[in-house]
Amino acid sequence: MSALSGVVNKLVSFWIPNVTCVRQYMPLFFFGVSLTGSLLKELDVVPKTYFSSSRNVLNVYFVKVSWGWNLVLLLPFLCLSNSYNRNLFFVLKRLASLVVATAIWYSCTQMFFYIEDITGRCYDSAQDVHEEFSTKAECGKSGFVWDGFDISGHSFILAYSTFLIVEEMVPMLHLVQHNQKRTPVLDVLYVALNVIVVIWIWMFACTSVYFHETIHKILGTLFAVLGWYGTYKVWYLNPFSPGLPPFHSDHKQHD
Repeated sequence: MSALSGVVNKLVSFWIPNVTCVRQYMPLFFFGVSLTGSLLKELDVVPKTYFSSSRNVLNVYFVKVSWGWNLVLLLPFLCLSNSYNRNLFFVLKRLASLVVATAIWYSCTQMFFYIEDITGRCYDSAQDVHEEFSTKAECGKSGFVWDGFDISGHSFILAYSTFLIVEEMVPMLHLVQHNQKRTPVLDVLYVALNVIVVIWIWMFACTSVYFHETIHKILGTLFAVLGWYGTYKVWYLNPFSPGLPPFHSDHKQHD
């Protein structure tokens, strides 16, 4: 497992001097990518590529089930990384952050669906309106096209997932710095989380360049920022909350 430890050490060496800056400027980064990508889309200067199709492998097998990937990797990672010199109550309390994050993800995506339904209309190929269909699902089942205000769920979930993972990976920096004994499982999960963050950022950029209207992407990103800020920057600082990850103050973000 020495090769695995070497990879972990290199990742930690990258994050230690950069994590504070990354966490501070993540919102600006995602808004910047979204606006830049949208401008390139409007100018039609980016050629079609493999990733301009929604059937690309990363979209089908990762983005479409992105929240499942988040939970599969973060659940055991939180259990292991939050358990060093901590009791069971603390670990369970920290796991509640995943419950909160899931509630935010579910609430936002359902709200996006609702907004699209109440603002849209169903059209056939001749652009005739079919008033008998009141939801996108009903319209689609009939082979027609629904045109509503479609806040980008992709922009939301990819940005929010990145915020969540970057915050929750912080304890690993302390464990490596202080030579705490780690299990291979923890190391594998940490490497996988870093890989998944790269995938989320890349697919966010592809979404910005190839899909959705500008306002839809900006709003999706805004809801991601609000979900992250309201928890890790406000609520989790208070006693009656899941709290911040352990050793979070060692890499405190300066506002």
